[in-house]
Amino acid sequence: MSLAIQIRDHQTAFSPRETIIGEVSWQVDVPPKSAELRLLWSTTGRGSVDVGMVETLPFSNPQATETRPFAVKLPDGPYSFSGALITLTWALELAIDPGDHSTSVELVVAPEGQAVRLPRIQAAAAG
Repeated sequence: MSLAIQIRDHQTAFSPRETIIGEVSWQVDVPPKSAELRLLWSTTGRGSVDVGMVETLPFSNPQATETRPFAVKLPDGPYSFSGALITLTWALELAIDPGDHSTSVELVVAPEGQAVRLPRIQAAAAG
C-alpha cells in the first residue's frame, strides 16, 4: 500500500488565497470505498487541540491504483503562526477508506509564505 501527495514544484509555503496545484496517488489492494483530499489546519501547544476542516475534495469512483490531479484555493486565513504557547499549522491530507489510511503534507499559509512568529510577552515588573 502506498499513498502520496505531490505539490507542483514541491512548494509547501503559500500566501492566503493562492491555489495549490498537484496530484495525489494511491496503490491499495482493493478499490477503496472513498478517497478524498482534505485541507485543514490544527493547533498544538498548551490547552486543547483544535482542528478546522476547510475543504474536502472527494475523488469519485476510486480504483485500487490511481493518480488524480487537484487544485485547492486557500482561504484568507487563519495564518500559520508559532508562539510560546500555541502553534497553528496547515496540511493537505489524503484519506482512503476502508482502512483509515492517510498521508499528509504540512503547509505554511501566511503573507509571503512566512509563518507569523509571535513574540514572547514579558511580564511587567511590579513597581
